[in-house]
Amino acid sequence: MDLAHFFGYFLSLFMGVTLGLIGAGGSTMTVPIMVYLFGLDTVLATTYSLFIVGFTSLIGSYKHYKLGNISWKFVLLFGLSSIFSEVVSRTYFLQLIPQTIFSTATFSLTKNTLLLVLFAVMMLFASFSMIKNKSLESTSIDFTINRIQIIIAGLLVGFITGIIGVGGGFLIIPVLTNWAKLPVKTAVATSLVIITINSLIGFTVDHDGLQRIDWMHMSIFSIIAIIGIMMGIRMNTKIPGEKLKPFFGLFILCMGISILVSELFK
Repeated sequence: MDLAHFFGYFLSLFMGVTLGLIGAGGSTMTVPIMVYLFGLDTVLATTYSLFIVGFTSLIGSYKHYKLGNISWKFVLLFGLSSIFSEVVSRTYFLQLIPQTIFSTATFSLTKNTLLLVLFAVMMLFASFSMIKNKSLESTSIDFTINRIQIIIAGLLVGFITGIIGVGGGFLIIPVLTNWAKLPVKTAVATSLVIITINSLIGFTVDHDGLQRIDWMHMSIFSIIAIIGIMMGIRMNTKIPGEKLKPFFGLFILCMGISILVSELFK
């Protein structure tokens, strides 16, 4: 095992801890790790990310299920709409993007580059949301819910999940706290269930990616991430995830800028 792979596996533990603490951030770390430390092409990296984040979130969801933190009503409302748009985007829209979009004498925009740039832009949006760190805790969940907003948000998250392989926790949690008025702990737990559903379904419909996977490598990465998410959930009872969001947001911001610079100025 070379140094890059060793560092990649170490970061998988950090990714799991982050997912357990704040219910988001899994894919924003996994895709860059797979591309820059393990040398995978971007589309295959999103396939790995969908399985790793989905399976890791599944374990985290079970832990939250035992704690009674999940709002199944919003899993259903948000989940069904996101599943529909994810399958459509992963199966059809992603396949429509050509390998070389356009090329000049000095620059070539490939499918891999486009996906990484889109991914980096999403990282920047996610980082700004985390750095602002607005207090989202609700004292009651007895509010009139705008179900149309929830469904539209589900369609958006599903589309993004299908195209760039993110679970969408950084989008799901604000929706659940601001629009559904869920307490933060309930939003984190519910987000993990939705991430699990979206990620694993996105993985299963990716027939091309399934044929190119190194299952041993993905299993090792997943096991380490699972250890991390169990640590994160345990830490969540002692360290509020909201207090750590700004620090993780700065980390994601730096990663997003680094990806943009490396892809646009290489």
